[in-house]
Amino acid sequence: MTKLVAKKKICVVSISLAKGGAERSTALLTRMLDRLGHEVHIVILEDKIAYEFAGKLFNLGKPKKLNDHLFRRLKRFQKLKRFIHTKRFDLIIDNRVKNNSLRELYYLKYLYTEQKLVYVIRSGNLNNYLAQNTKVLNDYMIRFMENKVVHFVAVSKHIKKEVKDKYNIKNISTIYNPIDNTESHYTDFKRNYILFAGRLVDAVKNLRLLLHAYSKSRLPQKNINLIVLGTGSDFEMMKSLSEALGVGENVKFLGYKSKLDDYYANAKFTVLTSRYEGYPRVLIESLAAGTPVVSVDCKSGPEEIIQNETNGLLVENNQPDILAWAMNRMFEDKELYIRCLENAKSSVSHLKLDKIALEWQELIEQYT
Repeated sequence: MTKLVAKKKICVVSISLAKGGAERSTALLTRMLDRLGHEVHIVILEDKIAYEFAGKLFNLGKPKKLNDHLFRRLKRFQKLKRFIHTKRFDLIIDNRVKNNSLRELYYLKYLYTEQKLVYVIRSGNLNNYLAQNTKVLNDYMIRFMENKVVHFVAVSKHIKKEVKDKYNIKNISTIYNPIDNTESHYTDFKRNYILFAGRLVDAVKNLRLLLHAYSKSRLPQKNINLIVLGTGSDFEMMKSLSEALGVGENVKFLGYKSKLDDYYANAKFTVLTSRYEGYPRVLIESLAAGTPVVSVDCKSGPEEIIQNETNGLLVENNQPDILAWAMNRMFEDKELYIRCLENAKSSVSHLKLDKIALEWQELIEQYT
């Protein structure tokens, strides 16, 4: 990527740089901006780093204590305010969840005064990314936020439409999450497993649906295992349920992995069962590795990624029998499988890092 003459000083804000698709996408954003030639700074609020990033790190989570009282929090935010106002950024790109109106008022009126702000919305569950308190306070916060924020970025077209329809926010566009141009160690055959990767939290990832559908499918009887990558509060529940469903020996829990390329490349296919997403990395990374996907049609992202019967299968959510049928079909229908296999990589070629970086550059030029 060619370095640009119009170098800008940009700050990217995130809760952390670990253990989630939103965090990985944020880390990739810093790398895109750096490769474009900008001076990149990244602020994280928790001392958690797993993904490669670019730029200078301001780790506000490092001095954080377990028993973190109000005085310590205020001291840290005073430090952040000094940092922001000393650096005089051309643009701040904020990727945090924004689900508390009072906290957002504090950010906008105290921390982000006289700053040009871009807010990124990374979830189809808008309660996570736009303030939710009483209706009066929430309505006031949305209007105040819209006046202070120069632009909102939604990671899917569905999110953009819902934000416009629900909150009447007009200064919003869609920029998809990118795929990294990494190389996987792909063997000349797919191994005997299907893959699930994500946080083991049933309230988000619908893990019960995953296990029920897998147990109803014919894959366990054909020695096609389910590999589960990730950690979370429902790990023990998943182990117990897989045993109760009679597939305990077929479900392999391998824990959290920061690099998934080899797992994607060698899986028969990747499964997503979430209740909601944003623009799920698990799907685009699997396809980029040349592996088809089977996904539920949750809000949001899968319908904008999956070309049904061309690079994967997209089925109704919360229907274990239908999901089991899709798993069987992807494995047993050889014509379908080969077609999806051949189309996987090309179906996400528009998401390559360099292409998404240029969309961010257009936005930066518009507001700096």
